[in-house]
Amino acid sequence: MDLVVGRVVKSHGIRGEVVVDVRTDEPEIRFAPNSVLRGRLPRGGGERDFVITAAREHSGRLLVSLADVRDRGSADALRGTLFLVDSSQVEPSDDPDEFYDHELEGVAVELLDGSEVGVVESVLHLPGGELLSVRTTDGREVLVPFVREIVPTVSRELIVLDPPEGLLDPDSLDDSDSDDSDADNSDAGNNDDVDDR
Repeated sequence: MDLVVGRVVKSHGIRGEVVVDVRTDEPEIRFAPNSVLRGRLPRGGGERDFVITAAREHSGRLLVSLADVRDRGSADALRGTLFLVDSSQVEPSDDPDEFYDHELEGVAVELLDGSEVGVVESVLHLPGGELLSVRTTDGREVLVPFVREIVPTVSRELIVLDPPEGLLDPDSLDDSDSDDSDADNSDAGNNDDVDDR
């Protein structure tokens, strides 16, 4: 099982450094010089190993130098690359509020009132943040922003959602919008209240 430990945000400078969004509590170990990380390239580019040659913090971000990435163009091509480690290389967390992606896959999802929603299929790491891919009881995939306001309770046994209206049933929003627009349009041609003086 793969765990994401970082994502390339962008290039930095002209010598091939990349800015990495760190997704591990141990960046000093994962991004240490001579470490090898597997990278999943963006846009279906496959996977390859990367050797870390240097890493440093700069303005609150981690800048990483990789072997064979020596210029800005090569670094730009890596934007969106996910750095991965095998879950067998990671110690289980002692913190009950920390989870690895694979620990949430298959976990039941319900609403605050106890209504069953479905199960988590995967955790997606996107530039805008994390999403839970939930397979609903009726077979649809729903992408849920993985933020405390919407996902107030998370455990290895159950995830509870407090979704905004329409998140779990986007069709209901489309229907209500079209009903409202039909009602508004039906009055548009009615000029009974207009004085023709």
